[in-house]
Amino acid sequence: MTSESARRYRVVASGFTQRVEAVRDADWLLPAPCDGWVALDVVRHLVEWVPPFLHDGAGVTFRGGPSVDRDPVAAWRTMSDAIQSLLDSPDQSARIFDHATVGRHRLDDAVMTSVLPDVLVHTWDLARATGLDEALDAVEVARLYDGIQEADELLRQSGQYGPKVDVAAGADVQTRLIAFLGRQP
Repeated sequence: MTSESARRYRVVASGFTQRVEAVRDADWLLPAPCDGWVALDVVRHLVEWVPPFLHDGAGVTFRGGPSVDRDPVAAWRTMSDAIQSLLDSPDQSARIFDHATVGRHRLDDAVMTSVLPDVLVHTWDLARATGLDEALDAVEVARLYDGIQEADELLRQSGQYGPKVDVAAGADVQTRLIAFLGRQP
């Protein structure tokens, strides 16, 4: 039986995978919504921060894949498939994750609260940079938007997000989420 965490990650990661696979070679160096980044940096960010994060918190070791510069699609898939395998395994997903920054949780909970939201939002960043479909999974967008409201001050203090961007009254939840995170929808 597939866990809820494994199912949720599969849905969000699939959206990112679809975008990564659709990027044309010439578009990897297009500017991304994150200051100073190009499309390739969006993939690089995920591939380079997630493995050390999960290693530091739960001793997870990832099989090395190709570099993002050589093959961004394979680099992403190698890492994402490893995360999916962890979540698909009841023993692995229940491991204790203990990290100085985010505290002590089950590994699957740590992925749901730290990795999945990053993959979700960076799916939009990659799509925006490369002219691909920007629509994100509506259920996950609503879940993240509802949960992130209470972290407003913490997000701004982290320096990883710009100031909220104003949107029109009645804007859809995805637009409000993207603007809340300091991106221009």
